[in-house]
Amino acid sequence: MGRPVVHFEIIGTDPAGLRGYYGELFGWEFDTSGPVSDQVSESGAYGFVETETIPGGVGGGAGFDGHVVFYVGVPDVAAALAEAERLGGTRRMGPDRAPGRDLVVAHFTDPEGNLIGLAGPA
Repeated sequence: MGRPVVHFEIIGTDPAGLRGYYGELFGWEFDTSGPVSDQVSESGAYGFVETETIPGGVGGGAGFDGHVVFYVGVPDVAAALAEAERLGGTRRMGPDRAPGRDLVVAHFTDPEGNLIGLAGPA
């Protein structure tokens, strides 16, 4: 079995509006009290959500392009990001340590331009 998907994000310019939309659509409840990397979302604008399968978050802010991304759990984010680049991907963010957490995240685009996240221990 390959590496698991461990988190998803929905990012846009109106994070409160997105949380309202997805909250009403899917019954999701969000916790905006947790810290998140400032490369992922404006402070206080990111809402974590627990689902029955994969946890996620909805955030962003005025300076963030809209996108959806899933994160694959890896033991070494820097090494996985380097391997993604070696195979033809392009680094977009990170590695970046999430504030107050023992978590490192990164983004890359695959050869077709799809945004993918990596997450692992600090």
